[in-house]
Amino acid sequence: MAKPLKDHAAIERTVTSALADQPIIDMHTHLYPPTFGSAGGANPDPAGLMLWGVDELITYHYLVAEVYRVVPATELPYERFWAMSKAEQADHIWKHLFVGRSPISESCRGVLTTLQLLGLDTSDRSLVGFRKYFAQQDPSGYIDTVMEKSNVESITMTNAVFDDPERETWLTNPKAGDDPRFTGVLRFDPLLRDWPGAAGRLAEWGYAVGEDLSGETIEEGRRFLREWIDRVRTIYCAVSLGPEFRYPADGDDATARAGQKVLEQVVLPVCAERGLPFAMMIGAKRRELVNPGLGDAGDTVGKSDVQSVINLCREFPENRFFCTMLARENQHELTVAARKFGNLMVFGCWWFLNNPSLVEEMTRMRTELLGVSYIPQHSDARVLDQLIYKWDHSRRVIGKVLTDKYADLAGTGWAVSGEDVARDVRLLLRDNFATFVTG
Repeated sequence: MAKPLKDHAAIERTVTSALADQPIIDMHTHLYPPTFGSAGGANPDPAGLMLWGVDELITYHYLVAEVYRVVPATELPYERFWAMSKAEQADHIWKHLFVGRSPISESCRGVLTTLQLLGLDTSDRSLVGFRKYFAQQDPSGYIDTVMEKSNVESITMTNAVFDDPERETWLTNPKAGDDPRFTGVLRFDPLLRDWPGAAGRLAEWGYAVGEDLSGETIEEGRRFLREWIDRVRTIYCAVSLGPEFRYPADGDDATARAGQKVLEQVVLPVCAERGLPFAMMIGAKRRELVNPGLGDAGDTVGKSDVQSVINLCREFPENRFFCTMLARENQHELTVAARKFGNLMVFGCWWFLNNPSLVEEMTRMRTELLGVSYIPQHSDARVLDQLIYKWDHSRRVIGKVLTDKYADLAGTGWAVSGEDVARDVRLLLRDNFATFVTG
């Protein structure tokens, strides 16, 4: 029998070691290999989808929103900011958020954690040395560096088929997704959120579909999904939905009713046929309704309807559903729903929830309700380097929660071993996802 861990200090050391040693499958990112174009390095492609380097870290949209708290649009109009070069934007943000005041927000701290773990001197308040370091990196080799520093064994992309630059990359370079470090996920928000617009695009692409969803439309929609599932070699399908999403749809909303029909007759049947989970990220209120001048930074959060997720899990037992919600207020109800359905896997602390205080709260609550049968985190990284800080910070919080829970367990007289801890950590960081994907 394995030797039990008898005191809090021994449990903490064991948990910390297990989390550090366990390679991660990062189940949801917006990262790409160099085949999609590299926006960093010595010869950057401004249109490249692979974002990395210190200027990309500093100009990430979290920090764009934050700097406009300090230098408002009345002083620097949005159009002037967006007209700046990437380096000029970074200089502006660095000046006001890192030098002009202490960078203690989670987004600022994340930049500094990343630079520190790359071995750079974070006491240097100039960007010159940091930029020199990144200019010397080879994009593909730098991916290896980041994956090693973050101990991520596999990066799951988000491949938005309605995004023109990405779609063209897949069509013109069928081997774009061959990098074994990355896996594909087909995302198709417009199919459910704007069927008339999506139908117009599909018709342009040669699919015999109509806005009224009659005739060949359903089977042609399925053909579209099957072809892109194969092209991307997707391991699950995904959409991001607003807080207004309801299933069943509101009977007075024609667009929502069309999305429901596409979901019921196109998306879920194809996912079931191919044995693919369907991921729903629910709760982002888009910038058009909030502050469009901020670009990607203009979105906000709204409370969503957990009952709609319950309805889907009940009505489509042959389908498997990943789900994460953006509002803190939804987390308890969603976790309780996961207790009722084996075909529902809650995951991650998404976007505005990726702050240590909220990650800890959510992880404790999920552990107390679900044991280790959930996925505590995903990076949602859009800039490659973010893998380093997001997983470093997340491991610290997850470790704090697990240490307390194993100490509680040991207090009952149950013998907790290092082998037990390593097994559970593997489930949380890797195997829960891998098992749910394969069914």
